Amino acid sequence: MHWYRELVDTGRAQAAWALFAFLLTFTVARAITRRIRAKQASAQPDDGGLSDVHIGGIHIHHQVWGILLVLLSGLLQFRYAPASPWAEVLAVMFGAGAALTLDEFALWLHLDDVYWGPEGRKSIDAILLGGALGVVLLMQTSPIGAEPERAGGELARWTYFATVGVHLVMAILCFLKGKLATGLIGIVVPFVAFAGALRLAKPGSTWAVRRYGERKEGRARKRFGPTYDKRWNRIRDALGGHPSRRT
Repeated sequence: MHWYRELVDTGRAQAAWALFAFLLTFTVARAITRRIRAKQASAQPDDGGLSDVHIGGIHIHHQVWGILLVLLSGLLQFRYAPASPWAEVLAVMFGAGAALTLDEFALWLHLDDVYWGPEGRKSIDAILLGGALGVVLLMQTSPIGAEPERAGGELARWTYFATVGVHLVMAILCFLKGKLATGLIGIVVPFVAFAGALRLAKPGSTWAVRRYGERKEGRARKRFGPTYDKRWNRIRDALGGHPSRRT
């Protein structure tokens, strides 16, 4: 297949397999957890089908398997650096492990079982960010482009370094403005960093606290207010399931 041969020739085949495994694993994991949740909510008897995994009376979250897969694939890659097809196998292991781990990002962030709580939406944010970075890395050969040839002369080299410097400054501005996802993606895609750096900061961010007056702070709160949260929560809930508040 020509398109796959192009991925191999440009060194992106492993990224493609990792992204495929990441998306597939997340989809399957969420389908299973939502099925288990529905079963528990309806008080159906345990018929030996899908259920939480317990070892020695301890609920083993699927992030445990994800962490093991990420560690194992990383160790094997660092030690043996295998060629194809084993390199792709390790990429699949890493992608699957990353999905299982990030799907429970909120749990290891809060150190509490908040998977189905409102805080659990942070896991969906982590999955969206991981998937977006995977797509961007699949499209790009290098985060900051290739260094110009020496034949380009000193002017070309200094222009290159200046462009990279401005690009990274824009990404840092995104972080200061409270836009973590935009900043991370912007490291790889320059125009994303520029757009995020030029737009309003999120209220409460370092940039907003230090540089915004009352009027601009009000604009930021309106821009990132309840309507903004509601819109994004609809997307999060469609992907991960509607949260339930603890009683």
